[in-house]
Amino acid sequence: MGRLCNRVLGLLLLIPSAVGVAQELAIEDAAVYTSPEAPLRRHMTIVIHQGVIADAGEHVRIPKGMQRISCQGCVVLAGFWNAHVHFMEPKWNDAAHLPAERLTRQLSEMLTHSGFTTVVDTGSEVENTVALRKRIESGEVFGPRIFTAGIPLYPAHALPFYLADVPADVKAKLGQPETAADAKALVDKNHAAGADILKLFTGSIVRPNQVTPMQVEIARAATEEEHKSGGLVFSHSSNMEGTKVAIDAGVDVLAHTPESVNGIDGVVLQRMVAQQMTIIPTLKLFSQDSDIAKIRGLDYQFRQLGGRLVYGTDTGFLADYDQSEEFRQLMAAGFTFRDVLDMLTTAPAALFHLSQHEGKVMPGMRGDLTVLSDDPASGRPETFNHVLYTIRGGVVIWQADRPTK
Repeated sequence: MGRLCNRVLGLLLLIPSAVGVAQELAIEDAAVYTSPEAPLRRHMTIVIHQGVIADAGEHVRIPKGMQRISCQGCVVLAGFWNAHVHFMEPKWNDAAHLPAERLTRQLSEMLTHSGFTTVVDTGSEVENTVALRKRIESGEVFGPRIFTAGIPLYPAHALPFYLADVPADVKAKLGQPETAADAKALVDKNHAAGADILKLFTGSIVRPNQVTPMQVEIARAATEEEHKSGGLVFSHSSNMEGTKVAIDAGVDVLAHTPESVNGIDGVVLQRMVAQQMTIIPTLKLFSQDSDIAKIRGLDYQFRQLGGRLVYGTDTGFLADYDQSEEFRQLMAAGFTFRDVLDMLTTAPAALFHLSQHEGKVMPGMRGDLTVLSDDPASGRPETFNHVLYTIRGGVVIWQADRPTK
């Protein structure tokens, strides 16, 4: 996993000078959760210098000339991740040339208003997403850091039924490897275009209630090729058969909880935990399913067995960007606000081998912060939605109608 760490750190090091010039910021008199397991600390001041938290405590001197946010009544947390999004809607087409103000507004509506400072795109037109990322990192557009999978790989001749109406020119780009060599070539092509991770459909829903699995040999070849260059492999597994392919292939992350949980028992989950696999619940996506309680229960059991859960919602595939239902479902599953905060911050940082640099509010960590108006310890799921500021590397990339000094 050292190669993964090196790749991610390479992207990380581009960022301190990339989200605008003014990266000197002080947040005064705030209540702060420095980590998901830490107690709430009140009357703290956080100083961000050159995109990194330089000081944080109850008695901190603020350098002259630094922008200040008076944060009485605020609750400050490490910046939120959404590890399952898509930039696949038509409004992202030609992102290289769209007006910067339009892109900033679209990112605000989709992501930054919810406090997301980092997102993982698990499937999109890679040229558009890479162009969007470049414009964000240049400071021209205000938005989150983006990791992207580019074009996913699907089982041969088995695209998901919900892609049936995709335009022919787009459909022609969707990788459906028939051999291990094909899979490796497609992985390399994605990397050459700028992808950071790989997404496999190890279980493709070709029609309602019918899943076609990817051949294990093809999934394994793709996974091994991705791991050679240090990337994580995400899987859309759908059911037990697709999940078994993901496990046998050595996939790192299930991009969804399997929608069909039949046959996925404690033994299967323990094997996943032993292989250090991660699950992204995306419970909002399944919230209308008749067996949503079983899907929630699978996530809870996985966590109890020691498995890592990371927050993600399929935002972008789901045109409704509101996060309320995801938080409600997670708490209905039995997770505490601290569990959810871990999924939003420290767990994704650990998944991407960035724990030494981010995920907590303390000196030396990146100045990525999400500022809420309410304390999530209240147990009300909606408090995670009450975002006042989204701060990336010391730059306010989104704020509610509340002025800074």
